[in-house]
Amino acid sequence: ALHQAGRLSFFGNDAHLAGAQSFAALLAASRKTEWVVYAKRPFGGPQAVLAYLSRYTHRVAIANSRLIALDQQGVTFRWKDYRVDGRDRHKRMTLATFEFIRRFLIHVLPKGLHRIRHYGLLARGVCADNVARARELLAVSDRENEPTETVSDTDKPPCPYCGGRMIVIEVFERGATPSHQQTAPTRAIRIDTS
Repeated sequence: ALHQAGRLSFFGNDAHLAGAQSFAALLAASRKTEWVVYAKRPFGGPQAVLAYLSRYTHRVAIANSRLIALDQQGVTFRWKDYRVDGRDRHKRMTLATFEFIRRFLIHVLPKGLHRIRHYGLLARGVCADNVARARELLAVSDRENEPTETVSDTDKPPCPYCGGRMIVIEVFERGATPSHQQTAPTRAIRIDTS
């Protein structure tokens, strides 16, 4: 909705996303990603949860202590290069004032959104291994590998066109995409044999 209204702006390498087709392709790719949302029961009650979340949702993108100078050259600040070990890890960078503000605003979330990080049992990178280990420890089988119930002929729905019994080609869970692909359209042909 915001993209259609022209209220989203894209810069630099993402400027192509201003086009409707590029943005739609990005959304389509994002929908294919299996996102993990996990909320666990709070240990210390609502006050502890509020204190925990406020540390993340109200943290600024850069602390004042990292700012070194503001002059005609721009804004100079300290940053940490995590790819380097030792003394050379801490570096200085000077950006034009406009570029510094642009990068800072990237970290400001739109109204109503909050940034929360979670690294736990269901965290994206280790979810499958952790769930498999939890199933093993709890002696619980994987639902996908359990045999499905067989459907008797009397339970099968009748064909809405001819009234005959329909043949089950595939059973799949709600929301899942069937793996069977119809090769050609099927039509019922009535033949008058009178």
